[in-house]
Amino acid sequence: MKTLYLIRHAKSDWAIATLADIDRPLNTRGYADAHKMSGAMKLTKIIPDLIITSPAVRAISTALIFARNLNYNPARIEIQPTLYHSNAEQYLEIISQTDSKINTLFLFGHNPIITDCANSLIKNNIEDIPTCGIVVITTDCDGWEEFVTRNGELVAFNFPKKT
Repeated sequence: MKTLYLIRHAKSDWAIATLADIDRPLNTRGYADAHKMSGAMKLTKIIPDLIITSPAVRAISTALIFARNLNYNPARIEIQPTLYHSNAEQYLEIISQTDSKINTLFLFGHNPIITDCANSLIKNNIEDIPTCGIVVITTDCDGWEEFVTRNGELVAFNFPKKT
């Protein structure tokens, strides 16, 4: 059984207009939402086997908050440049290349790509994953290459305003 957590980065700060998009940090609400969502996950005792994130500051910051709250070593977070300015097919490629020893994968990325990726893996249709939204998909398979070719089961779709 493989479980994928697709997590959109938390709310970013647009206050500094001259800052490059990749360098935008989280805003106050973003930090609060990331702590709220990861705190709720901590109560369920979910621990990722691997965290992969986009190189954008807002995505890395969100991943770090989740890692710390879930007792995952932040030094083990993999930064994947392909998750920034890409497409759903590239997200699926990264997922499919994950080591089969990994059973619980957290992937932090951006919209609309992360929503497109989720919709390509499930029968349901999610209109939009909001900031710090989490989509949980499972499939009974041995490897991640097989995971991306099946219709997975949407186990959960949660976001800050829902909790």
